[in-house]
Amino acid sequence: MQKEYTVTVYTEDRIGITNRITVIFTRRGINITSLTTAETEIPGVYKFIITVLSEKAKLEKIVGQIERLIEIHRAFVHEEDEVVYQELALYKISTKALQNGNIEQLIRENNARILTLTDEYFVLEKTGHQQELIDLQAKLAPYGLIEYSKSGRVAIVKWSRRFHDHLKELSALRPDNLKEAKYGNAEVSAEEESI
Repeated sequence: MQKEYTVTVYTEDRIGITNRITVIFTRRGINITSLTTAETEIPGVYKFIITVLSEKAKLEKIVGQIERLIEIHRAFVHEEDEVVYQELALYKISTKALQNGNIEQLIRENNARILTLTDEYFVLEKTGHQQELIDLQAKLAPYGLIEYSKSGRVAIVKWSRRFHDHLKELSALRPDNLKEAKYGNAEVSAEEESI
C-alpha cells in the first residue's frame, strides 16, 4: 500500500549529486512530491529531505541503491511519526482585502503573519503541514489571492543523534579521507560509479 514517506539523505557537497539521487527514483517510477536540501550543522555535509508516495519495501531498495553512491554518507526512510516536519507557504493577496475585517481574523486564526505590505498587495507567511497550507489557500481565494508559493518539507528526525555524532567524527577527517572512511581501501565498482 502506498503512503507518504520522508527520505533523508546525507551527502558530501558535489556537483550533480541532486541529479544522481533523483534519477534513482525516476528509474523506479516513483514521483518526488517535494525535495529540499541544505547544509547541516556539520560543514561540508548536506541533507536532502525527499517526500514521496510509495511502498516502504520499494523505498528501502532505493535507499540501498542511493547509499552505494560514493558521495553519500547515509540514507534513511522515515514514516510520518518518526519525523518532526513543517512546510512554509507565501500568499500574495490584493490589499483591497484588508478593507474587509474578516481577513484579519482569518490571518490570526491560522497563525499567519504579514511579511510585506504595498499599495497593491500584501504577502502572508504561514508554516505548517501541507494540508493546513492548502486549506488556507482555499480560504484566502475569495479575498483576491494573486499568487501562492509553497516550500518542500523541512524535517528533523527524532532518533538521529547517534548518526549525527558519527558525522561529527567524519568532519574531523580531511575531505579526501571521507571516501576512505566509508569504503576502506576497497575500489568502487564501475556500476556504482555509473548510477
